[in-house]
Amino acid sequence: MTQKALDLRRSVQIARHHKILVGLVVLLGLAGGGAYAVLRPPMLSSTALIALQPPASSAAAQAPTSGIDPFTATQEVVVSSDPVLQAALPNVRPTMSIAKLRLDVEVGSPATDIISVTAKAKNGADAEATANAVVSSYIAYVGSSHSPVGTVTAHQLQQAITAAGPSKVQRPATFAVLGGLVGALIAFALVLVIGRHDRRLRERDEIARSIGVSVLASFPVAHPTDTAGWTKLLEDYKPAAVHALRLRQVLQQLGTGSVNRNGTWRDGSSFTVLSMASDSGALAIGPQLAAFAASQGTPTTLVIGPQQDANATGTMRTAFAAPPSASSKRPDLLRVVVTDSAVDAPPDTALTVVVVVVDGNGPQIPETMRTAATVLGVSASAATAEQLARVAMAGALDGRDVTGILVGNPEPTDTTTGLIAQLPRPGNRRLATLLKGMSTDIKR
Repeated sequence: MTQKALDLRRSVQIARHHKILVGLVVLLGLAGGGAYAVLRPPMLSSTALIALQPPASSAAAQAPTSGIDPFTATQEVVVSSDPVLQAALPNVRPTMSIAKLRLDVEVGSPATDIISVTAKAKNGADAEATANAVVSSYIAYVGSSHSPVGTVTAHQLQQAITAAGPSKVQRPATFAVLGGLVGALIAFALVLVIGRHDRRLRERDEIARSIGVSVLASFPVAHPTDTAGWTKLLEDYKPAAVHALRLRQVLQQLGTGSVNRNGTWRDGSSFTVLSMASDSGALAIGPQLAAFAASQGTPTTLVIGPQQDANATGTMRTAFAAPPSASSKRPDLLRVVVTDSAVDAPPDTALTVVVVVVDGNGPQIPETMRTAATVLGVSASAATAEQLARVAMAGALDGRDVTGILVGNPEPTDTTTGLIAQLPRPGNRRLATLLKGMSTDIKR
C-alpha cells in the first residue's frame, strides 16, 4: 500500500472518529447557506425596449462600419446620464438615490436602433416600474425641443411587464447544498488539524507496538453508566457467535480450569484485567469475560478489589456488591466478590477474574489478589502509547507483567491484527570442557 493511500485511510479514520464534530459543522453550513438565501432574496430583473429613429441628415453619414452604431451607442450614454435618471427618480420603486439607481439599471443595445433598459429589484413589480420609468424619462428628455443632445425620435418598443430571476425554492436549496459542501471541507480540515495533535492509538497494531505485547482479541464492550446497566451486563450478556469464539480462545490462552475424569475441577486459573480510569469503555472487559465464562459452564469468580480510582468503578462496585435478587438471571456459576482488601480465590472456582483500574497518568497497582496472568484492557482511540507504557511498567514493578492485550470496541476500519512477532530465544550454548584422562594437542 502506498504512502498516499495510507495517509488517505488515516484521514478517513480521523474524520470517522470525529464524526459528531463533522456532522455539526456540515449542519451549520447547510443552515447558513439556506439562511443567506432567505435573508438575501434573489434579485429579479425586467427589461424594456426603446426603438430609435436616427435623423435623416445623419443616417447615411453614421452608418456602422465595424458592427457598432455610433448613434445608438451615443443614445445608450444619454439613457444612463444624470438628467435622465434624475427625472426618473419620482417613478422608480422603491425610493432610492441616483447612485443606487445607476447600479440597478443596465443599458444595452440588442440590435441597431434598439436600446434595452434592464432594472433589478427584490420583487418583479419594482423592477418593471423602474425600467419603465427610465424609458419614459429618456423619451421625454430626447423628445424635448430644449434637449441638449438634439431632438431624437424614440418610442417604447416593449414595456417591462415580465420580471425574471432565480426560483425562490431552488435558490435556498442551492445555497444550502453549497453551504453544506463548504462546511464539510472546513470540518475535514479542522479534524485533520485536531487529529495531527491527537496521540491516542486507534489500530490494533499501534496498541500492540506501544508495549510490545500482542493483542489476544478485540470485541465490542458494553459501557454501563449506572447500577442497572452493570446488573444487566452480568445477567444478559450474550455475544455474537464470532465474538463468542474470540472470547473462548482468549480463555483458552489464559489457561482456564478444566474438568478431571472424575468430574471435579482442576486447580483454578486466574488472570487480572488491568485498565485505566480514563478509559470508561474498557471497564466492562473483565466483567464480560467472567459472565461469558460462567455461561459456558465454568465456575467463575469476579473479584472487584481495591481500586486506585474508586470514582471510576463506583457504580460497578455498588451494583455488584448487592446480592442478586430471586428473579435475577445472573449465571449460577458466577460469583462476584467486592472487597477492599486482598482475598484468595474460593476453592471451588475454576476461573478467577480480577478487575484492577488505575490512573493512566500516575498508575499504582492497589493491593489486590495475585493472579497467574495479567492482561491489559484498552479501548480503541482511548489511550496514548505513553499511558499504556506507564500502566504496563506499573504492573511489571508489582510483579504483574502484561502478557496480552484485549481491545474493546475496535475501529470499524481497522484491518490490522495486533500480533507482535516474538524474537526467538537464543539456544543454550555449552562451553567446551576438557574430559579427565584426555589430552589435546594445540597446534601453534
